[in-house]
Amino acid sequence: MLFNYKRVSTTDQNTERQLLNVACDREYVEKISGKNTNRPELQAMLLNIRAGDVVNVHSMDRLARNTNDLLNLVEEITNKGAKVVFHKENLIFAPDKQDPYQKMMMTMLGAVAELERNLILERQREGIALAKLKGKYKGGQRKLTNEQAEEIKALVNNRTPITTIAKQFNVSRRTVYNYLSCVS
Repeated sequence: MLFNYKRVSTTDQNTERQLLNVACDREYVEKISGKNTNRPELQAMLLNIRAGDVVNVHSMDRLARNTNDLLNLVEEITNKGAKVVFHKENLIFAPDKQDPYQKMMMTMLGAVAELERNLILERQREGIALAKLKGKYKGGQRKLTNEQAEEIKALVNNRTPITTIAKQFNVSRRTVYNYLSCVS
């Protein structure tokens, strides 16, 4: 089977620039950060890969923004007997083709993608710090209303498990704990 994998970091972005004009049997598209491999479509694709399959990716930074993740993903795919094609970099990794120069290029370009992500995060932190100094930073948007926060407190007092509460309000457990610390 032929798979195309496309990824952008946010729901506001689109995958149009990832012009994979390659016919495929299945396309996996994600709008989620590439900071790690905890991505539903990536995991689904990895489960579906079989020997002889081909995974097409526009560029390496679409598959991973971390050098170790990139190397591990390519190794996992090729260990299953499938091939990975990075179109922008014109690099192909196949189970029967071990090219040390291509691996070196992938490692270097993966490191550049990781550096780029780290620089973006650093600039973001600097911008937030500057905005805080100017009194313009208000923090993130509240996920719950005051009424919901009070309801959470009542549920906790009734010994409802935090995981159950988080699922009920469609938030993370960390968010529940954050609201509990503010309400207390």
